[in-house]
Amino acid sequence: MSESDAFDLIQLAFWAMLKGSGPAVGAAMMVGIVVALLQALTQVQEMTLTFVPKIIAIFVAIAVSGSFIGEQMLAFTQNVYSHIEKGF
Repeated sequence: MSESDAFDLIQLAFWAMLKGSGPAVGAAMMVGIVVALLQALTQVQEMTLTFVPKIIAIFVAIAVSGSFIGEQMLAFTQNVYSHIEKGF
């Protein structure tokens, strides 16, 4: 395995991680913005109010996009195994 092969593998792993975590992170960001806006408008500064909606949104996002996340991980794994099979 050469240095460029290792960098390519790291780049593929990085993009697979970003694609896989994107739906959950996006859902948490959107809910966080909405809750922060509601807290600013109503001046209710309860610290635990932000956690419960985010956790629920993350679980829903993972449940909805689970097949997409699995597909991304499968594609990455198949790519790595094909490289191993060819000997890089």
